[in-house]
Amino acid sequence: MHYNIAMVSDFFFPQPGGIESHIYQLSSKLIDRGHKVIVITHAYAGRTGVRYLTNSLKVYHVPFFVVYRETTFPTVFSFFPIFRNIIIRERIEIVHGHGSLSSFCLEAILHARTMGLRTVFTDHSLFGFADAASILTNKLLKFILSDVDHVICVSHTSKENTVLRASLDPLMVSAIPNAVVAENFRPRSPNRESHHRSAPGPPPRLSPNDIITIVVLSRLFYNKGTDLLIAALPRILALHPNVRFIIAGSGPKAIDLEQTIERHVLQDRVTLLGPVRHDEVRDVMVQGHIYLHPSLTEAFGTVIVEAASCGLYVVCTRVGGIPEVLPTHMTEFAKPEEDDIVAATGRAIAALRAGKVRTELFHNQVKQMYSWQDIAQRTERVYDGISGVLSHDEFYQGASTGGWTATRGRAGVQSFALIERLKRYYGCGIWAGKLFCLCVIVDYLLYVFLEIFAPRSRIDLAKNWPKKILKETDVSKDGTGISRKRSSRRREKREDRTET
Repeated sequence: MHYNIAMVSDFFFPQPGGIESHIYQLSSKLIDRGHKVIVITHAYAGRTGVRYLTNSLKVYHVPFFVVYRETTFPTVFSFFPIFRNIIIRERIEIVHGHGSLSSFCLEAILHARTMGLRTVFTDHSLFGFADAASILTNKLLKFILSDVDHVICVSHTSKENTVLRASLDPLMVSAIPNAVVAENFRPRSPNRESHHRSAPGPPPRLSPNDIITIVVLSRLFYNKGTDLLIAALPRILALHPNVRFIIAGSGPKAIDLEQTIERHVLQDRVTLLGPVRHDEVRDVMVQGHIYLHPSLTEAFGTVIVEAASCGLYVVCTRVGGIPEVLPTHMTEFAKPEEDDIVAATGRAIAALRAGKVRTELFHNQVKQMYSWQDIAQRTERVYDGISGVLSHDEFYQGASTGGWTATRGRAGVQSFALIERLKRYYGCGIWAGKLFCLCVIVDYLLYVFLEIFAPRSRIDLAKNWPKKILKETDVSKDGTGISRKRSSRRREKREDRTET
């Protein structure tokens, strides 16, 4: 079954990042599988209105006031009129939001439920429970996810975190990881892999005089471990004379990093590239031997998969979902502490010089582990489950659904009835529950007002672009994408769905 899907988030291209790449790649693969996908995000510098990306992916850049780190100012209700217009115009059936800190995402889920649409939320981050910012974020997330059809997390650690933060039934949360397009992150010398297969054995050792380059590519924020990097950088370079750094990224901690380099006179051994685009990441990665990722919190860490695919040995902190991402022979783990970062980096340098790490084999191994085609299939299964296409046993595999209902052999789905929605919101707290119910009632009244004074008949329906529908034979057996034999592909127009 094919769906009309709206991906909604504040975070999208041209801003680089893991959420942005996830939305684009997932949308592209869902389009290949026959679905219609649009993206709704806020306006970026030079990008306002409607844009078309590769594979006929339509992007709505809505002009809204941005307050912090590309997040729009939360207004709860002012986004509803234009959101409703886009949803009706594109005949959307499923609204898929991304990011706990995205105002557009959270508001869109609320409005979509008011409009009687199925909703899915994907959480890409980890949050605490004690500081004021986390408490406020968690309460808001509990409000929105009280009435969502399904939740997706990018790792099992992220799933546990989200279930606790939003008081969710674990059954309605799936763990579906990120992925990478391995072909876009090839090592510098692609012929090395076939050479080493024909002549197995340890790779040549690096002599003590060979330069080892350590790459760091990250947003320069506190949660990304920039303070750890700043503290460990001079010590690593002092202990290892034949090591140099390439650091790419931007953020508020950039000035601290620059001052550290100047204070220790490291300009000839540390190269600062500033912000880089996602299509330039591979060109930066292949210049190094080791990738250092000192993050303090991470739900998944797509960048370390990209680094391993480029043939880099990864040094990373053992936090969040990072231990789930790569096998141990590709990584050197450290505690999120300065001394342990220095020690782990030293172990990685020694292992490379001794020829103990077969980095030339990493690319093919990553290619077998992660595929966007597989991620799209698993996400499509979630859509089938919340839409009732799958039966209860097929979707939940016989598990108890708790408060969810299963009728007529279909999977359990949330009711759209206003009274049922109010019951779910009322249980969010003594005072918060009443406030949430008031917000839902106002949202419903606004929806009724728009239906009367801005009727659907006045909204022009967008025509669907002709696109290529892939048959099952067009997908390679390893699940990595489209096979080389494209003769079976056929171009056909999807029939316009009648408005219900």
